[in-house]
Amino acid sequence: MAAFKLVGNNWTTEVRGLEANVKRLQILIADDHALVRRGISEVLRSRLGWKIVGEAANGREAVEKAIKLKPDVAVIDIGMPELDGIEVTRQILEDVPDTKVLMLTDHESEEMVRRALDAGASGYLFKSDPADYLLKAVKVITEGKHFLTPKVLEIALIGSLKSGNQPERSEQLQNQLSPREAEITRLLVTGRANKEIAAALGISVRTVETHRSRIMLKLGFHTLAELIHYAYRLGMVSTCRGDTPRRLYQPKDPTALGLK
Repeated sequence: MAAFKLVGNNWTTEVRGLEANVKRLQILIADDHALVRRGISEVLRSRLGWKIVGEAANGREAVEKAIKLKPDVAVIDIGMPELDGIEVTRQILEDVPDTKVLMLTDHESEEMVRRALDAGASGYLFKSDPADYLLKAVKVITEGKHFLTPKVLEIALIGSLKSGNQPERSEQLQNQLSPREAEITRLLVTGRANKEIAAALGISVRTVETHRSRIMLKLGFHTLAELIHYAYRLGMVSTCRGDTPRRLYQPKDPTALGLK
């Protein structure tokens, strides 16, 4: 049986004498269209414990409010006045590194996806995606993972195939990795944290970190986006049905999201 009690300024649920843990998130929304901000706000406020602490109508305002409010999550549009969403992401993460940035945009180009990930965005959604994706994305990125829909992954993959990298070079790169490094690469791009990889492979976290550094050095990569492109280009991670990476979350339909 549940009951409610006031603790400070917050209502909490008490179940059989034990307080149910509710994850509380502070969220900033940045979009130059008031109706879009209102729609995003209504969706996010449907979750218990999630609070919209601020809104911004342009990029500069978004950065200023992020620095002032230090939100857990910033939902950012790309096409905004004064500063675009890519530059907003860079500045927010430079000044408030603990904030997770989720891109919510109409831009469906590989260049924008790549630039957003390179800037440090933890997720990328289209405004045409179901509302449930937005809820799932916020939850996933606050767990330290990345959220990319199947459509975003397809765009990124097609872009990497058109990038001019020759198959011979791809094969040479793959051959540079040891079997263990290839295994760790697969786990990295499918969302495993260093600690999870260490537990799965029976090695120390420090060893995973060492392998990770060597992988990036060998391949000449500097960002997660480059590693994602590499892994998908070589078929190291499948996008087929039944193979859903944890970090690069690929929801098949709203019922697969585990949302009520």
